[in-house]
Amino acid sequence: MTLALDATTTHMTIRILIIDDHTLFRSGLRLLLKRQADFDVVADAADGIEGLKRARELKPDVVLLDLNMPGLSGLEVLQILFQDQPESAVIILTVSEEGEELAEALRRGARGYLVKNIDAEALVSSIRRVVAGEPIIDPGMTAKLVAHFRNETSASHAPVRAQSSTRSSLTAREIQVARLLAKGASNKVVARELDVAESTVKIHVQNVLKKLNLNSRVQIAVYVIENGLPDDA
Repeated sequence: MTLALDATTTHMTIRILIIDDHTLFRSGLRLLLKRQADFDVVADAADGIEGLKRARELKPDVVLLDLNMPGLSGLEVLQILFQDQPESAVIILTVSEEGEELAEALRRGARGYLVKNIDAEALVSSIRRVVAGEPIIDPGMTAKLVAHFRNETSASHAPVRAQSSTRSSLTAREIQVARLLAKGASNKVVARELDVAESTVKIHVQNVLKKLNLNSRVQIAVYVIENGLPDDA
């Protein structure tokens, strides 16, 4: 992800694309975000096809994506975006509070999932946190995510697990880091909890991603919730 330096300020500018089929919502969101000195709303799109075209042309840092749209659904757009340009952080911004849709969005590469009744300050903060590398899930949705995975596990009688050799290759410290990420902890919080440097946490996160063949911190959190991890004792 490359953030443009605003020559008139010391801020790093976060370039944002909005994809949502509701004109009034897009307009209001654009006005809200433009008030932030470090945000640049580079474009908005009324449907998935237009949104993908804009994303390919503009390569935004953040995409705010609705789930329920005519034509291509938000999940379909998300999957294509993640495959084409994984450097763009996609935040689902939706009215849906279904655990199943949240879980599927995370599986397909979303770095955040927020419900549209979020207040302005929390949305602005969430965008900055996602750019900083944190996974963001609407606080009210966390319990639904866990419940969804528990129900899924119960229905199949056993959790879907990676090969034991892959999972067992994680060090005790990497397991600790992964478990903290699953609780929504930032690198700074993980560093404080484990009494290590934040740069060390970043290295551990990269190692976990590589060993588990995952692509984002959010996917690490989903993996831990869905599969568990070997005992780090």
